[in-house]
Amino acid sequence: MKVVTIVGARPQFIKAAAVGRALGRAGHQAFLVHTGQHYDDVMADIFFRELEMPKPDVNLEVGSGTHGFQTGHMLVRLEEVLVAERPDWVLIYGDTNSTLAGALAASKLGIPLAHVEAGMRSFNREMPEEINRVVADHVSDLMFCATRTGVENLRQEGIQKGVRFVGDVMYDACLIFLPIARQRSRILVELGISSGEYLLLTAHRAETVDNDRRMRDLMHRVATLDAPVIFPAHPRTRKRLEALRLLSSLPQRFRIVPPVGYLDMLVLEAEAAAVLTDSGGVQREAFFLSVPSIILRSETEWPELVQVGASALAGPDFSNLPIEQLGRVDPEIVANLFGQGDASEKIARELSVAGNAAESRPTSERLTDDVNVQASSKNGHS
Repeated sequence: MKVVTIVGARPQFIKAAAVGRALGRAGHQAFLVHTGQHYDDVMADIFFRELEMPKPDVNLEVGSGTHGFQTGHMLVRLEEVLVAERPDWVLIYGDTNSTLAGALAASKLGIPLAHVEAGMRSFNREMPEEINRVVADHVSDLMFCATRTGVENLRQEGIQKGVRFVGDVMYDACLIFLPIARQRSRILVELGISSGEYLLLTAHRAETVDNDRRMRDLMHRVATLDAPVIFPAHPRTRKRLEALRLLSSLPQRFRIVPPVGYLDMLVLEAEAAAVLTDSGGVQREAFFLSVPSIILRSETEWPELVQVGASALAGPDFSNLPIEQLGRVDPEIVANLFGQGDASEKIARELSVAGNAAESRPTSERLTDDVNVQASSKNGHS
């Protein structure tokens, strides 16, 4: 069975690396499309090398631009690729513009579509990512949920057919690559920092970085913390800091460094005293690594992290930074919420089952199995 996987941003490369291995083991023919949403070495190429992923079969090289520009150009190019390749399934991840373009292209061509990380909701429609994930879910045939909360969110929207709780493929990737990261990474030595003696900061979302007041508030609040801060800054974020003339106002213990690869980032997360981030992926990785985190937003698609006391929401002005009050999480809690680290295998298996069913049933009857929410909640598996 031929599966076209569409990726475009750093978190999607990580997820696709874990799922791609499982697809190969299941005997599926994989075809990888990189939209070029993240496109330079530190934002893209290094991830393919470190994760030992095959190079993309196609790179659309769309690059930066407004949401409409990016999504429109991706849609045109993706339609051409899908018509030429005629896949059995299209696989999309998360909530980026690449996700939305892939969802629209596949659904309009009538190609079966599977969405990894389905059902996540911030319930904030001002976030472009929220629009992307909602649209993607409503046109998908299979929705692979990382948590039972995702299953319930879809049920509340009237979606039950094709919904599967499989666990989080980011957790799969963390389990696969952390031992490799600890063996290869020299980032702590290179930065001259010690385990447990620094805070790790990341910020890239438009509602933070593109808002002058919020960007100033964030830098001010974090700079008052009595600990060294390591901030691997996205290129766009660094430009904003320069434009707002914030770099010269930061204390010496506040260190802005270039973006790092996935393996270095895993080590920085694992050895930090705490993580402060607006990234959905980084907040979960910190949780998987039992490192407390401050979520630099007023809401999160991953409420479980706050509910178990591992994370806190910083609020609109970033005034809530209770680092010392947050606890470290027992690995059993992680497994109960996000699966056993076998989400990728479940996804590959579900695609096989759906593909076999499609061969023996009319298209109109494809994927009619309902998810049993009560059984999933009680048994902890799909």
